[in-house]
Amino acid sequence: MLKKVKRRYLALRLDSDAMISSREFTDAVWEAICRIYGEYGASQTSLSMINFDEEHGIVVMRTGHTTVEMVRTAIASMTHVGDKPAAVHVLAVSGTIKALQKSLKQPPLKHSP
Repeated sequence: MLKKVKRRYLALRLDSDAMISSREFTDAVWEAICRIYGEYGASQTSLSMINFDEEHGIVVMRTGHTTVEMVRTAIASMTHVGDKPAAVHVLAVSGTIKALQKSLKQPPLKHSP
């Protein structure tokens, strides 16, 4: 029998003077994870983007509860997104999006495509 995957949601702040698209950011995170843990390690993360707010620089990503530290390590190692200098900071980690919003004291998140 398969185990149910417990999910964790990470709220991230993207600091950059350049405009960065959600696709560029996602590619940069995957690249950082692959650089540290390889493709097998990256496949274990089940990482996906939930929300990307360009205006406020807030990103919400989802991962499995066993790989949160892997993702945090990879994010901490990021200094560039594409060829643009950027810093990414973890603001909060939560088991639900609702609790994450509460801890950030933000209005409800809109899902981005």
